[in-house]
Parts: sequence; structure tokens; C-alpha cells
Amino acid sequence: MKVVTHSDFLQVYTNDPAAAPGRIEPILEAIRDAAEFEEPLPAAWDDIEAVHTQRHMQRVEREGVYGISALAAGAAMLAAEIGLSEPCFSVARPPGHHASADSSWGFCYFNNMAVALEHLRREGRIQTAYVLDFDLHYGDGTVSILREKGYVAIHNPESDNREVYLGEIEKHLQSAQVDVIGVSAGFDNHVLDWGGLLLTEDYRIIGQLVRRAANRMRAGCFGLLEGGYNHGVLGQNVLAFLNGLAETNP
Repeated sequence: MKVVTHSDFLQVYTNDPAAAPGRIEPILEAIRDAAEFEEPLPAAWDDIEAVHTQRHMQRVEREGVYGISALAAGAAMLAAEIGLSEPCFSVARPPGHHASADSSWGFCYFNNMAVALEHLRREGRIQTAYVLDFDLHYGDGTVSILREKGYVAIHNPESDNREVYLGEIEKHLQSAQVDVIGVSAGFDNHVLDWGGLLLTEDYRIIGQLVRRAANRMRAGCFGLLEGGYNHGVLGQNVLAFLNGLAETNP
């Protein structure tokens, strides 16, 4: 599977858990035999401005993280483009799903998913999209930017029972009819991470469900790294998701 990443994502760009040293390395190590790596370019100012205010973009510049944030958004754009023809995943940071048009929190600066989907829509490559956000935390920024635009369905599954959680994802995906599925893939709901709910195998199942839905709709699919803070299990969790997403007949 093609995986979009860049050596700059190994840098510690700020003091927060998403930028902690050693977060990206175990992912790349775990997936190296299953991945064909692609290197992104930074998102252009116009691509970011399509979903964020100039005031917010200037604020990110003043914080000294514009460059790495634009690169993460560019990685999302490339993953989305590739995802129209084959499954693709972006291993980038900072994450994005807590970034709204004029503000951000939760280790996010630009909303990578929103930038990617708006790029595809503005290029005339999609008309409709579905976002599955299985991060432990609600993707409020993605909802605030995309829901009002009317072409994106967004699902943030919630349950303290893992079987119910997986069943909810399956049910929602079965009702989807879109051109592309974008996954905000946060792995912090793992049993050994902050959420304490999902097993590593469950991420493979989620990947299978996404691929099955994409196959049914003849739609594209791609994923973007969001949360996941136990470096000891993060790589294997990402690998499990990619293995599920890569199955041609899940």
C-alpha cells in the first residue's frame, strides 16, 4: 500500500504528545514491509485558505509551526488523490481533526482532512465524501468545517463496548453512498492507550469494513494519522489497520 510521509515528521516541532520524539519511527518500522512510501509537498496557501481563515493561518505562522502543518496538510492531499485509485495512508504530524476554520486545539493546527477533501472537490474529482473518525476524541474541527458544506457525511463512533463500537461503524458504512471515504485514524482508543477499549485486531476489522464499503460503492478510500500515544503499540495498530484496508476481498 502507498503510504505518504516525510522525514520532517520525525522532528520535534513543539512540546505536546503528538510531537513527542519516537512517535513516527515505530510506525514506519512496523509498516516498512507493507508500504510503498511517497513524499508529499506542502499544501499551498490557497488550499489551506479554502478551509481556514487568514487570521488563523497567520496565527499558526506566528507560533512557528506553519511549515510542518502545511506539510501535513499536503500529505493528506496526496493521500486523498492516491486514494481515489487505490487505498492510501498518510503518516504525518501534526494531526488535524481538532482544527476549525478560525481556531485549533488538541495538538492540531490545520484540518488535514478538510483540506484534502476540499482539494478533491474543488478539482472536480469528487462530489460527495464520507469521513469516519475513530479517534478517541470527537473530531469537532472536521464537523465544524465540513458538515455545513453539505457534501460530507461524518461519523464519530462512540461506545464503551468494543463489539457495539465495531457494529456501529459497520452499520454506518453500509448506509453510505459517496465518491470517497476519508478516515481520521486515531489509535488512542486502544486497550493500552488513553481510551482502553479496542484491541489491535479491531483496527484490522475497521480497515476491512472501510475497504468493503469502498468496494461496494466503487469509491476511493484513504486514511490520515490522528491520535495514538503509546509508542509501544502504535506501530502494530497502524499496521493492523493498513492490512485490513489492503484486503481486496475483505
